[in-house]
Amino acid sequence: MTRGPTVDRLVIAVDGPGGVGKTTACRAVAETLGWSHLDTGSFYRAATVVAMLQRLDLANEAEVMRAVAAVELDYRAGRMLVEGIDMSGAIRSEAVTSQVSGVSALAGVRTLLVARQRSWVESRGGRAVVEGRDIGTAVFPSAPLKVYLTAHPAVRAVRRAGEASAGLEAVREGLARRDHQDSTRLVSPLARATDAIEIDTSHISVADVVNKVLDMCTERGLGTA
Repeated sequence: MTRGPTVDRLVIAVDGPGGVGKTTACRAVAETLGWSHLDTGSFYRAATVVAMLQRLDLANEAEVMRAVAAVELDYRAGRMLVEGIDMSGAIRSEAVTSQVSGVSALAGVRTLLVARQRSWVESRGGRAVVEGRDIGTAVFPSAPLKVYLTAHPAVRAVRRAGEASAGLEAVREGLARRDHQDSTRLVSPLARATDAIEIDTSHISVADVVNKVLDMCTERGLGTA
């Protein structure tokens, strides 16, 4: 799919590793603006679920690509749908979390899912707050506002431990492992775009993060119009 200028002209691109508060902040910003919110990571998690349910070799790019290309994926109101079935719980399982970085590193899978993500945003008039790990660098490189959220590893681990059944140390190790996998993959690695504004969320509230992003939107003339 060819990306038109209208999409990049309006997108708010938010990147960062896990546990920095991307989803909570992005949902709040989108709600305030009256725009759509897209968690692109849900697409990669859904692709991982599809491949696991079919018991595919997750390192076999061709097999995983065929499986992902054959299913309908949609993101609605914070829910990830696979063939119309809500898989929001399944995609957050520890089993999927442990495998999603490997699936995300498959170039063909990324090509398929980036096209779907761009189409999703375009179908909503381009007005969207989009979060992920390569939004400002690869998916919407011409976005008028790029934000990179970060936080101290210990803070991120505590936050994620509150969402998972695993202990704090296991969560910390898992985050570190995924950080390494995501930042060193050959295709669209996790990285801060050169023109992204960094916000350290370690010691500020979600409301503060949201207000900072909204202030940036005002400065750039981004709003509900």
